[in-house]
Amino acid sequence: MLLLKPDLPKPSPSHVERAKLELHRRVGGSKVLDAAESCARFASDESEAEGELPDVVVLAETTQDILTTLAVARETEVPVTPRAGGTGRTGGAVPVTGGIVLALTGMNQIVEIDPAEGLAVVQPGVVLGDFHAAVEAEGMFYPPDPNSLSGCCLGGNVAENAGGPRAFKYGVTRDYVLGVEAFLIGGQHIHCGRRTKKGVTGYDVTSLLVGSEGTLAVLGDITLRLVPKPPHLMTLMVLLSDLDVAAKLVARATSSGLIPRCIEILDSGTLEAMRQAGNPINAGAQAMLLIDVDGDEAQCEAQAERLAGLSDDLGALELLVAQDASQRDRLWNARREMSPAVRRMAKNKLSEDVVVPRQAMGELLRRVARTSERSGIRTVTYGHAGDGNLHVNFLWNEPEELPQVDQAIEQLFHDVIDLRGTLSGEHGIGVLKAPYLHLEQSAELIRLQQDLKRVFDPAGLLNPGKIFPSQGHGAC
Repeated sequence: MLLLKPDLPKPSPSHVERAKLELHRRVGGSKVLDAAESCARFASDESEAEGELPDVVVLAETTQDILTTLAVARETEVPVTPRAGGTGRTGGAVPVTGGIVLALTGMNQIVEIDPAEGLAVVQPGVVLGDFHAAVEAEGMFYPPDPNSLSGCCLGGNVAENAGGPRAFKYGVTRDYVLGVEAFLIGGQHIHCGRRTKKGVTGYDVTSLLVGSEGTLAVLGDITLRLVPKPPHLMTLMVLLSDLDVAAKLVARATSSGLIPRCIEILDSGTLEAMRQAGNPINAGAQAMLLIDVDGDEAQCEAQAERLAGLSDDLGALELLVAQDASQRDRLWNARREMSPAVRRMAKNKLSEDVVVPRQAMGELLRRVARTSERSGIRTVTYGHAGDGNLHVNFLWNEPEELPQVDQAIEQLFHDVIDLRGTLSGEHGIGVLKAPYLHLEQSAELIRLQQDLKRVFDPAGLLNPGKIFPSQGHGAC
């Protein structure tokens, strides 16, 4: 069932008024917004999830601002939605009941970069692209690279366990989080994790908080693992006549022991969007692979030669090796502009982030094509082929097409589970995927997670309506 907004009650007006008064008094008027026109931009994120206008927004600048806001929320029984860059795709930062939005973009300092220990400490509002530049200036590398890196913040990345193209070789956000400072709904303050590469003390609460989508705690300082910056990078673009051939090339490359930094796959609809956006692409191409290899120069050249040989064996139409950084940037900028380019192809777009085993990727692509033909709903697919993470975009124009969109999305999820995949690789569950959680997880597992939620947030006030279908204020 396509659900853009869960059916949850709004907080009591009297409780909201009390919360506003307490926040103005205890946080300070300059950090508290309650005029409708000021709060409106905090009602949505980059997803299609429908939010309520927040009753009040706190622009946090210090850890005390977070503690105070969460204490007021608990005292007044007003729900609070944490928010960083607001670039999420499943509605994780959308206030579905109004209440308080706790905005963290003002906490945007890189506290420490320690190349000797291979770590950094950042506040939750640090923009990922800025962090990349800062650590690379120190000769270090932070691999996670979601498409929204110019605007997304590290607090949101950790909350959603963000990934990106480089995840095939380097892993996702969870693989780089050593520790977090966390704030609980009643105003409690905990530190979990470590600064060392190894550590097995107690339960791994840090990993529990990573990917919890702001439903368990609000994050403060984050300690991240860094790795040395690869000395050399090469980008290859391979154009192919068929999507199946592209999937075969990925399978042959990975099974032969090649581990590129990333392998992106783009289908014919995606290439058409790129052409419409002004990118000159061979008209005969029905699929593209965009591949990065890194390491020392000799390693890069050896990997590129092997990939070129495999491409020739499968009859690639064209293979381009970027000759310099500017050409490489042009190729990747076109990829990063894919989502807005696809959005221009129809009035409405929903992007579903799913993962299947690499060997099943070709079959999933065939099933998506069949569903599109049967339903009449256009689909455009691209994604991270190295780890089987595909973004299937559903495009439609008229409201009466929504039932067909709903059926096509549900069919996609059934196909993904049938192929032993998972419903989300990097966007989280949020609002939009909550109704489908039961397709992948048993009732017993869902209840266990709901029990954990109640331990952290007994009254269900923290980011309600996310991950689990909700009753009352709670996400449980």
